[in-house]
Amino acid sequence: MKKIEHIGIAVKDLKAANKLYSKLLNTSPYKIEEVDSENVNTSFFKIGESKIELLEGTSSDSPNIKIH
Repeated sequence: MKKIEHIGIAVKDLKAANKLYSKLLNTSPYKIEEVDSENVNTSFFKIGESKIELLEGTSSDSPNIKIH
């Protein structure tokens, strides 16, 4: 394996997760968007050549993300 393009992490609260990851990574997300077709809100952090994607489900139909 030469590199990881991105890693996706499911979170319950995107706003709180963005604040935590911004502090941990010492950078802000470079992209935040609503993906209505997937029922998720996302944000991306760039770390070197790799990215971390945070995903927050917006409904019970969100794939792989459970809303409680």
